[in-house]
Amino acid sequence: MLSLLKTKHKNMILTNTCAITHLLSTPSPPPPTYHTLITTSSKSSSQGFFGSVFRNKVRGYCCTKVMAKNSDTRISYLNQREAAEVDEILMGPLGFSVDQLMELAGLSVATAIAEVYNVKDYNRVLTICGPGNNGGDGLVAARHLYHFGYKPFVCYPKRTAKPLYTGLVTQLESLGIPFLSVDDLPMNLSEDFNILVDAMFGFSFHGTPRPPFDDLIQRLVNLQNYNEANRKPAAIASIDIPSGWHVEEGDVNGDGIKPDMLVSLTAPKLCAKKFSGSHHFLGGRFVPPSIVDKFKLCLPPYPGTSMCVRIGKAPQVDISSMRENYISPEFKEEEVEPDPFVQFQKWFDDAMAAGLKEPNAMALCTAGKDGKPSSRMVLLKGFDKDGFVWYTNYGSRKAKDLSENSKASLLFYWDGLNRQVRIEGSVQKVSEEESENYFHSRPRGSQIGAIASKQSTVIPGRDFLHQEYKELETKFSDGSPIPKPVYWGGYRLKPDFFEFWQGQTSRLHDRLCYYPQEADGASVWTIKRLAP
Repeated sequence: MLSLLKTKHKNMILTNTCAITHLLSTPSPPPPTYHTLITTSSKSSSQGFFGSVFRNKVRGYCCTKVMAKNSDTRISYLNQREAAEVDEILMGPLGFSVDQLMELAGLSVATAIAEVYNVKDYNRVLTICGPGNNGGDGLVAARHLYHFGYKPFVCYPKRTAKPLYTGLVTQLESLGIPFLSVDDLPMNLSEDFNILVDAMFGFSFHGTPRPPFDDLIQRLVNLQNYNEANRKPAAIASIDIPSGWHVEEGDVNGDGIKPDMLVSLTAPKLCAKKFSGSHHFLGGRFVPPSIVDKFKLCLPPYPGTSMCVRIGKAPQVDISSMRENYISPEFKEEEVEPDPFVQFQKWFDDAMAAGLKEPNAMALCTAGKDGKPSSRMVLLKGFDKDGFVWYTNYGSRKAKDLSENSKASLLFYWDGLNRQVRIEGSVQKVSEEESENYFHSRPRGSQIGAIASKQSTVIPGRDFLHQEYKELETKFSDGSPIPKPVYWGGYRLKPDFFEFWQGQTSRLHDRLCYYPQEADGASVWTIKRLAP
């Protein structure tokens, strides 16, 4: 269903250090990571669980620095020992608790998934959780994905009785999130799911995966075979380390999971240098300066308030291969309204009901006397039988064009409904009274902004604009009415042409157009279908 990860994996020697503790056989004990800690003592228990989250978030102190893929930024990669040491510091002298780190890790994973895979196309998410901290990260991620609007499912075959994990399960059950057994899952996971979150093994995992995880890993690997059979696979997102990989050497045998997305936590592990998927993110925004300084970490800055940051550039895309096969109800002549204004109202209401962002946004196209076209997005502020209204600065380029050539066109595009509407006609200014009424219906900040900005004129910088705004804000701070500037007002386009476009499969789109025609001394609309 998606392409996030295609994997092949058979016998995996997972010297992986991922966060799973009990589930695997561990012939030689791993270093004291959060996994080990969580199963040995109360102190380590808090470190252990936390470590899984830490491991990904704190692992940055390893001084191994290499160029991030397709990036100018040097990034620190942690080995297993370093990752474990960072966890110990976080959960020891720095006072973090396991549940705090796990919450931050799961939120980071959910945020990264939401940034790449939109909920409209990738709605059904299966999170496969192991019994350790990596699985706990997955449980938290599933909860956040639910609140982001996705439909999560969880496969959690080896549950841990520790209160932290049982609490996470209770939280998911209270949201009605289904828990599926391994037997409930189809062999081809792409049949039922769009995204598969690999939360089985973390960096502290050591050994060879036992049932049922060996089979689950193989199902993820087999998605590549389904893809070769011309079936779109589900996207795979691995948390911190793809399950079955060696924490430092990566996919040793070359037959393991090959996820499309990897969300490293704290800092990337050495195996992440072998990651070749499209989307590598760093999450776990909590590494303090003391750890950065101690381990000389080089990590990318997080943008704004985001819980994740992309490592390297977004994948290069062959633009010529980008296409959408629209699936929509047919738009037939016998179903269309005879009046285009009524038909527009119906479609506009549909866009509103669908919750589309700014359904009143429209592209306004103008041309001056030189015939040179110009387009920009504006907001529709009203429409009726007389036309479609928007407001702007009368000194702008669009206003100059319209003073020389009153012909213009509008274009509405409603992506969520596979629809667009083109409207052409002549434009005139609305009355001064109408402009005045609308101006004073706007927020005071917008009124001041309309005065501060001499639209389309050259200004020395953004600071100049802020200064103008600040001075006007002070001037009108007494709350008195703000006078509408004479150079600001509305326009109305009176249509003489409508086209309603509905996207269809194989590019056989519906295009129904309205043309005015005289009949018995009155103007009526004639409907014609155009070839797509």
